[in-house]
Amino acid sequence: MASSKIQALWNHPAGPKTIHFWAPTFKWGISIANIADFSKPPENLSYPQQIAVACTGIVWSRYSTVITPKNWNLFSVNVAMAGTGLYQLSRKIRHDYFSEAEPAVAEQ
Repeated sequence: MASSKIQALWNHPAGPKTIHFWAPTFKWGISIANIADFSKPPENLSYPQQIAVACTGIVWSRYSTVITPKNWNLFSVNVAMAGTGLYQLSRKIRHDYFSEAEPAVAEQ
């Protein structure tokens, strides 16, 4: 039973014998690097970079659901990219626009 599932994965049009498997697999490196940057101070984050990561994730997540064959590896990596990019953007925005307003309110 397990052997037939492995063989089905191996022979799938988006399986390990194709670029449709390996490209999204290597793309996980971007999401992993973005997760590693969660500990980075928000002032060191880049708006253009995080916007690019988030938008790429959103656009390609949608694309991966309408292509044939369905590529769930591509979908999952792009959902992760969108999520990490949006999280990093929220950290940067909170730091740049809301962190300075809080001490002023606390002083009053």
